[in-house]
Amino acid sequence: MAPVDDRIFGGFLEHLGRAVYEGVYDPGNPLSDERGFRADVMDALSALRMPLIRYPGGNFVSSHDWRHGVGPRELRPRRPDFAWRSIETHQFGTDEFIEWCQAIGAEPMIAVNLGTGTPADAAALLEYCNLPAGTSYADQRVSNGHADPYGVKLWCLGNEMDGPWQAGHVPAQTYAERALVASRLMKGLDPTIETVACGSSGNSMPTYLEWDRVVLDHCWDSVDFISAHRYSRNDHGDTLSFLAEGVAIDQVINDYRGLLAFVKARTHGKHDVRVSFDEWNVWYRATSGDGGFTEAPHLLEEHYNLEDALVCAQYLNAFIRHADIVGVACLAQIVNVIAPIMTRPDGLLIQTIYWPFKLIRDAMSGNALRVAVRAPEVPTELGEVPVVDVAATHAFDGAAASVSIVNRDPSAAVELTIAISDAAFDVVHAHTITGNPKATNDWDTPDLIRPVEITVRSDEGRVFVSLPGPSHTVISLQSRGASAKP
Repeated sequence: MAPVDDRIFGGFLEHLGRAVYEGVYDPGNPLSDERGFRADVMDALSALRMPLIRYPGGNFVSSHDWRHGVGPRELRPRRPDFAWRSIETHQFGTDEFIEWCQAIGAEPMIAVNLGTGTPADAAALLEYCNLPAGTSYADQRVSNGHADPYGVKLWCLGNEMDGPWQAGHVPAQTYAERALVASRLMKGLDPTIETVACGSSGNSMPTYLEWDRVVLDHCWDSVDFISAHRYSRNDHGDTLSFLAEGVAIDQVINDYRGLLAFVKARTHGKHDVRVSFDEWNVWYRATSGDGGFTEAPHLLEEHYNLEDALVCAQYLNAFIRHADIVGVACLAQIVNVIAPIMTRPDGLLIQTIYWPFKLIRDAMSGNALRVAVRAPEVPTELGEVPVVDVAATHAFDGAAASVSIVNRDPSAAVELTIAISDAAFDVVHAHTITGNPKATNDWDTPDLIRPVEITVRSDEGRVFVSLPGPSHTVISLQSRGASAKP
């Protein structure tokens, strides 16, 4: 067993498309508060209880100067964005982001520019955010109306620097040297922070894992996480194979498990480095990145169906199963851009992928349990895989347990028996999302896919449930003799 780090339920906000402008920040809209923050978006995201939000990118950060996004708004420059060929107005920057995080109860996870930026620039941003008054950048924060340090604890040392598409892309050794200097400078200013080195941007990269090895060899004792990114896609319309994604996600994490053990032994590492899976989602329909150098262009506005939601559930299940090495994860992204929430001027739409995140977030905490699955297998492009994908947790006090299950079969129900060794539990409640795998929520039918409560039977310490096909089900259990909690 390993404790589930709460930070695997993080999100990601990038200056891209309508994620910031017309997404979280929409001044003048009747649905926005006096700060320009969309209140309905804050409510919907607050319900997910994301413990952290990664910002400001993503590809955007690799040519971004953070200084352009602080100070009086009327003095902030309008600049072309290299990554998404858009116009960035900088009306929402570091201070606004941190204030917005505070409003939804999330901690900021800030990425620094190690593409066109320098380690000194990164240290300057750390100084602006975390140091008390008395130095130049900290005094600038104070003069901008923020007397108290922000205390940002988690910092990304660039983004996807292995990718040739990235501004400032360099070979692994060059990046590793840059990241090491940045991490040491930043931790020298604030020893309480944690840093995330850029790992491979996907397992299809020709430098996959070799890039990570070079970076970790050089930086092991100065960083705390290595990043992993993955986006899932169903290009061929093969629902059954798409719903086997949990197997592929497990493989990526196991790749890192082996690499981390190898490099720690090789470097005689003094601490553990874990995985920050800080970009994950389904993404393949809306891929155009050319904004035509306009403000807040409609980019990457993916519309999700049920099978996409079931794949998202498998990401979270995998992070829980591998709780010993996955310490951070960020759903990419949170509003409008490949997101669980879509906005228009008069309201918002909850997409299908919102619901597995909420079900798992609400129920799964404590220690990750080892799950032994005995199930029929189904044929997929990845080979024969179990018809169910399962994760389970046990509360630290032993009073509760939860199970998250995906039925991969697009047409047949699965009869499932759950037994928890050495413990007897009763069912508190169970919720499922199911339907046509291609069904979507849209503005005309916004509640077509959403959780419904189902009846689950328990008897003699075992739980019996019928899982419709396909579906995602979360079952909450209470130890016999424990008092029910509201």
